Amino acid sequence: MSSLLQPSSTQNWLSSQGSSSGLIAKRTIRVDIPVENFPSYNFVGRLLGPRGNSLKRVEASTECRVLIRGRGSIKDPAREEMMRGKPGYEHLNEPLHILVEAELPVEIVDARLMQAREILEDLLKPVDESQDFYKKHQLRELAMLNGTLRDEGSPMSGSLSPFHNSLGMKRAKTRG
Repeated sequence: MSSLLQPSSTQNWLSSQGSSSGLIAKRTIRVDIPVENFPSYNFVGRLLGPRGNSLKRVEASTECRVLIRGRGSIKDPAREEMMRGKPGYEHLNEPLHILVEAELPVEIVDARLMQAREILEDLLKPVDESQDFYKKHQLRELAMLNGTLRDEGSPMSGSLSPFHNSLGMKRAKTRG
């Protein structure tokens, strides 16, 4: 039998200790998004991050599924209006909120849900843009994904030198 099919020594230790009852619990909690207090704040963008990566990291670190639901959860308002009232889209009649789902061993499910709630509630606290290091990190990640990240030494004015391309390398000289 290959070693890939063998449980790790940690799992063997855990199961030999009897620390897991083997019971899996599925639980869901709701976290409200304070849109009515901050109507112009982009909560969905802050939660999702570049290409959904910020939300994926919350899911990976907590082993929970995070769903953005309610009015404003669909990017295109026309599509949201079209979907409103259809089966499975009843949530569009509710205020914007997050559902956190976990299907984990009963011993850890509540701790993971609370961990996810803490992370999400922290992200839902509006921050002045000049102080928002999380957003700066997200924008940097997006620039890296798009291949438009400038090196740290370049001025942040946005002006690009005609002698450098977006990769920071000198352009080949042309005759003419």
